[in-house]
Amino acid sequence: MLKQLLNNSGLIRTHLVAPLKIVLLGVGLFSVLQACRSTNGTDPVAPQTQTNRAADYSNDVALQWSDMHLRLVRNSPGFTPPVAARTFGYAGLAMYEAVVPGMPNNVSMVRQLQGLTALPQTTPSQTYNWALSANAAQAEVLRGLFANATAAYKTRVDSLEQALFNQFKTTDQEQNTRSADFGKRIGAAVFEWSKTDGGHEGYSRNFPTSFIPSTDPGLWRPTENGRTIPMQPYWGQNRTMLASTQAMTMPVPLAISTQVTSTYFAQYLEVYTKNKSLTQEEKEIAVWWSDDPSETFTPPGHSYNIARITARTAKADLGKAAETLARVGIAVSDAFVRCWKCKYLYNNERPYTYVRRTIDPTWVPFWPAPPFPGFPSGHSTQSAAMATVLTDLYGTTFALTDDSHVGRVRDAARNTDFKPRYYRSFWETAEESGWSRILGGIHTRQDNDTGLREGRAIGQNINELTWKR
Repeated sequence: MLKQLLNNSGLIRTHLVAPLKIVLLGVGLFSVLQACRSTNGTDPVAPQTQTNRAADYSNDVALQWSDMHLRLVRNSPGFTPPVAARTFGYAGLAMYEAVVPGMPNNVSMVRQLQGLTALPQTTPSQTYNWALSANAAQAEVLRGLFANATAAYKTRVDSLEQALFNQFKTTDQEQNTRSADFGKRIGAAVFEWSKTDGGHEGYSRNFPTSFIPSTDPGLWRPTENGRTIPMQPYWGQNRTMLASTQAMTMPVPLAISTQVTSTYFAQYLEVYTKNKSLTQEEKEIAVWWSDDPSETFTPPGHSYNIARITARTAKADLGKAAETLARVGIAVSDAFVRCWKCKYLYNNERPYTYVRRTIDPTWVPFWPAPPFPGFPSGHSTQSAAMATVLTDLYGTTFALTDDSHVGRVRDAARNTDFKPRYYRSFWETAEESGWSRILGGIHTRQDNDTGLREGRAIGQNINELTWKR
């Protein structure tokens, strides 16, 4: 009845300037509603006594900024998969926190994420334009996270911020300024918090010379990429956003063995055998999910883009789109910290190394092996985490078309084109992402299966946070 009354009075329409009497009626009714609502102790930001909500705005700001974010990853130096994943976590969170006061059914992540004890708050007696808040928050946090971006991309960030401000501003100049200021303070605060996790400016130290890899048989060795130092060997020491993820028990890989009757040998033989008989579709799957950082927006960027595709397909409003990007951003960020901790605990060798020393000394996999240990698969871990949080938001049968790489020049060396791929569920994307690394010849089945289990658990931890009242 209350919603009908508010609708009939026109109080929840975007940018509506109502007569003072109607405004006072709306504020009074909204206050009664909040007085009747139970208080959630984890939420430091109360819903605002105002007529407009984040749901009143389109997802345009979220989609345009996430697209800019992916372009920054692709075109800024040093944004390897772990480093890129971290930026999605903080940017997604900044967008969410910039609009959550306008989401009456949602709560802030303050005091739910490690070390996040406070964020700027809105003034309850004032109204906000949530599109402008989200816009300013994204511009501010991305400037911090991509401090090494080229001058051209820094100009693009400034230009997008101004263009979106012009698009969504209203005749209420005070509200415009107040909204943008709140978003800017959120973006700055999230960026300051990010500096304390151990990964700040990780783009400047992807291959630290202080790390000396082991030469023991069965452990990671430089592969055909020529890197003698593996990528981000200390990344697993970073703080995860969730304490529950950091506390997870480490999985244990199979015991190293060169015995042809061992399960370990069978795992690598499977990769070698499969690589010699790939179908055309299997080659296309391997290349589609390869997400080479030198060519694309990286594997976590692929997951972030699937979040964008989902919000676009579902026609999600600004609030839902912000929560979508926040959950997926946190998922891939924590997945890479967790996965990298496990990788460097065991330093498991890649198929390239094992196959060449035990099966076929001349073998070269379909896809070049990345310069870091194998167990578990980063693709599987982060894709499963992404799929788990999106399933919680959109359901188990949400179908989507992944067009992430449509338009890329065909891979002539591997005789493959980049055609859109259709999936009947988010979990299908995770399974294919993980399987693609076996097809590429760079991961074993234990890498893939463990990664899927780990990623699912990480996603479940995120879903178990208090997102709703």
